[in-house]
Amino acid sequence: MSGARTPAGATTVLVVEDEPAIAQAIARRLAAEGWTVEAVGDGLAGVAAASRLRPDLVVLDVMLPGIDGLEVCRRIQSERPVPVLMLTARDDETDMLIGLGVGADDYMTKPFSMRELVARLKALLRRTERAALALELAAADAPEPPLVIGDVTIDRAQRRVVRHGEQVHLTPTEFDLLVALATTPRTVLTRERLLAEVWDWVDASGTRTVDSHVKALRRKLGADLIRTVHGVGYAFEPVQDDAAGGAADDES
Repeated sequence: MSGARTPAGATTVLVVEDEPAIAQAIARRLAAEGWTVEAVGDGLAGVAAASRLRPDLVVLDVMLPGIDGLEVCRRIQSERPVPVLMLTARDDETDMLIGLGVGADDYMTKPFSMRELVARLKALLRRTERAALALELAAADAPEPPLVIGDVTIDRAQRRVVRHGEQVHLTPTEFDLLVALATTPRTVLTRERLLAEVWDWVDASGTRTVDSHVKALRRKLGADLIRTVHGVGYAFEPVQDDAAGGAADDES
């Protein structure tokens, strides 16, 4: 099944969802935004469609026939990085962290509002466009110098992160979150501020998204770099300035 086609050059969205009513509702709503939408109902079809369409965005259900959404995301990202928003029927943070770990940029728990879905997807598009523009400017002009904080090097021009001399692979959202925290080290940033700066999302109902992405960052970079300030937010703590870094709180 597919949503209405739109003119060449429009944003293309692939929806991989096995519940026809949900898939059709998403396709209609996104087509109303002027986007080109194609929807498929199983994991293998999703991988094939992503390869064929080269979409700008993917909306991907976790529970799918054939292969699940996590494997679909892994295969899609290994061929060509693309922003992915995952849908899950369970409010299970383990599933969310695994999804972020295989390359998803955001997630929503069913049931969800179409308004919020559209807002999240538009925010993903804006971040992707900003990242592409930053790379173009870096190629044309003198690139921004890397941020070197303790044993972490963040190359904003090339969007690369190195710790302990090894490159750490982050999703675009994880990278933007790390930059937001590391640009003002030892300064506590509220969840609401991070949500606005990184996600372009001003509704405080999305703060759990911040928490899950911080946990995903800790899994990739180490739990000692990001400190939780309960009830407030997070701070980036350079290791050499935090003797207790190894005991960093991993709660949200």
